[in-house]
Amino acid sequence: MDIQKQRFLTELFEGAVLAADPLEAMRSYLPAPPKGRTVVIGAGKGAAQMGQAFETLWQHSLEGVIVTRYGYSADCARLRVLEAAHPVPDAAGLAATQQIAAALKGLTSDDLVVALICGGGSSLLAAPPERFTLEDEQELNHILLASGAPIGAMNAVRKHFSTVKGGRLAAMAHPARVVSLIVSDVPGDDPAQVASGPTVPDGITLKDARRLITNYGIDLPERILNGLVDAPDRNAPEFEGNEVHVIASAALSLEAAAQTARVRGVPAVILSDAIEGEARDIGLMHAAIAREVATKGRPVEAPVVLLSGGETTVTLRNMGGRGGRNSAFLLSFAAAIDGQNGITALAADTDGVDGSEDNAGAFADGQTASDMRAAGIDPLNALARDDAWGAFDAAKSLFVTGPTGTNVNDFRAILIGDVPEH
Repeated sequence: MDIQKQRFLTELFEGAVLAADPLEAMRSYLPAPPKGRTVVIGAGKGAAQMGQAFETLWQHSLEGVIVTRYGYSADCARLRVLEAAHPVPDAAGLAATQQIAAALKGLTSDDLVVALICGGGSSLLAAPPERFTLEDEQELNHILLASGAPIGAMNAVRKHFSTVKGGRLAAMAHPARVVSLIVSDVPGDDPAQVASGPTVPDGITLKDARRLITNYGIDLPERILNGLVDAPDRNAPEFEGNEVHVIASAALSLEAAAQTARVRGVPAVILSDAIEGEARDIGLMHAAIAREVATKGRPVEAPVVLLSGGETTVTLRNMGGRGGRNSAFLLSFAAAIDGQNGITALAADTDGVDGSEDNAGAFADGQTASDMRAAGIDPLNALARDDAWGAFDAAKSLFVTGPTGTNVNDFRAILIGDVPEH
């Protein structure tokens, strides 16, 4: 693979991640200090870095608890940072959620709660309804993750099988004022969808959740289906006076990546920041557009970089597969541009980990599928086996960054043509 093109695409990814850096993103949204206590709670794969940023910016007393994914911690001087499992909850997540709930007890109207919420919080905040166990919530998450349903549908179900999601944490904090600072990883940037909205209620009813389960063919056990509970009413008095701010999102990050490309002399086109659908199908769609540009110069001419974000899904057919939705997208893409010159792509998760392994994503060009076959792996067979990681590992084209400290979801950059020298 052309190293110069690979470096260019990496620069775009880095620009997108930098635009979602919590320290800079948070500055404009700091609330006024309260008369009483400031309690900080947080959940998500970038929540520890958000806590670290808030500590840097907040020149007043504070206390609180944050939960993040194993290996994603950051040093905080005044906040307790706990770690738990993602994408399926574990006992550590259950204990961490109980500590967060305990931190919200006994607050008054003079107190302030700052909620630092980002992607990944749905599994990290483990709290099944009464009479249900952690094992029940784990089973629910396994089924949802394998279902291929969009994130909005999955989160709608999660909110109705929880004692903390769907605004319930904010309700616990009442009568304290709650200010939610949110890094969005969901298509459309609806704050109530991020981490299943622990401090932001929405209008999705139990009836709506059941309809989504039916529409997407989510095969839940009868006991879990019967255990779904109503979510709080978003117009309830407990939520009056609260503030919600989306401080970083895929839209802002894609704009930053586009500007990075233009500075390098490559025109950029943002296809969408809210693409959803089956990863392999979205890969075919992107490949068709890239080939159209490369061979016919429409709808734009090369050189150009096509950018997109959102959150695709993978309907698992083989539970033993390795990888994530970005790798699955790119494997489908690589197979579809097999032998095509002048197309180079990067697909990665902005939090630094794509699915089950330690890579953020992968690179691909018109030679990648051939490299996989030379290593003894058929790309389409690997896609059918849900082993995108194994295919890209064999082709030596994995993209590894480590945890980035933020999460604005999928990042896709497709370069058509060459990069000017600089």
